[in-house]
Amino acid sequence: MRVLVTGAAGFIGSAYARELLTGAYPAWRDARVTVLDALTYAGNKANLAPVEDRLTFVHGDIGDAALLQRLVPGHDVVVNFAAESHVDRSIAGAADFVRTNVLGVQTLFDACLKAGVERVVHVSTDEVYGSIDTGSWDEHAPLAPNSPYAAAKAGADLLARAYHVTHGLPVVITRCGNNYGPYQYPEKVIPLFVTRLLTGGTVPLYGDGRNVRDWIHVTDHCRGIQIAAERGTPGEVYHIAGTCELTNLQLTERLLAACEATWDRVERVPDRLGHDRRYSLDDTKLRALGYTPRVSFAQGLADTVRWYAQNTAWWQQSAPKERAHAR
Repeated sequence: MRVLVTGAAGFIGSAYARELLTGAYPAWRDARVTVLDALTYAGNKANLAPVEDRLTFVHGDIGDAALLQRLVPGHDVVVNFAAESHVDRSIAGAADFVRTNVLGVQTLFDACLKAGVERVVHVSTDEVYGSIDTGSWDEHAPLAPNSPYAAAKAGADLLARAYHVTHGLPVVITRCGNNYGPYQYPEKVIPLFVTRLLTGGTVPLYGDGRNVRDWIHVTDHCRGIQIAAERGTPGEVYHIAGTCELTNLQLTERLLAACEATWDRVERVPDRLGHDRRYSLDDTKLRALGYTPRVSFAQGLADTVRWYAQNTAWWQQSAPKERAHAR
């Protein structure tokens, strides 16, 4: 089996590639893997260093139709992680998000269709639904994105549905909540807070801090993606829910404790424009296929903080000069 993983030098994509190539998914143990990544600011080949001798790396963009015409044929499965993903950056400027998350995905789907790829997995986000006060979304909830990032991802999801209905593209869509773990670019909230706290800095807390997110370790997310890839029905959406729903205040408290810091290191900042109040997914559908999360938030957070403490060279090299506030 030949698998093309796009965006696999980023945080979640590289975790998936490392898991796949170290035997975490027995059904695909013998897969030959090609990685396609544009190496934008958040892409880092060092994320693939543990498995770099087991994959073929191609530097390129999913929006490059000529490259995809040469690259995609011969692959049995395409797993698409390629995306611009930071909400604050999308608020500052949406063009790159539309270019990659919509036009790039459309170009990739065209290439998969022409090449007769047997399975396409499109990795999406809970943010396409907007905000929910109580309860949890199932896969039939209407899309109501509130940020340019979320709107671009929703556009890609709708293209995936349309390509399946119109052309029969065998695509499944996965949607997940907030991820954390090693190798996450330090503009997102957990690595941003950890790296700042470890170096004596302060951390920003939006608004009243009562926005709620559901946290999932990246390896659990990747196992959910793999189950959808192996057992999901083409044309369907599968949720991968988190294991710990926290307000940003509660998350900040846990991060301060983990880094042995106090509340005087927290700076209150104005709330983000259009800041969604709460996300929550119902993943009953994926659990029916055999999915259960394995990493508790307490253990996962402790392991993550330890990784950043032990890998300062990686995040000091990766850290943006001016870090945006976190999702």
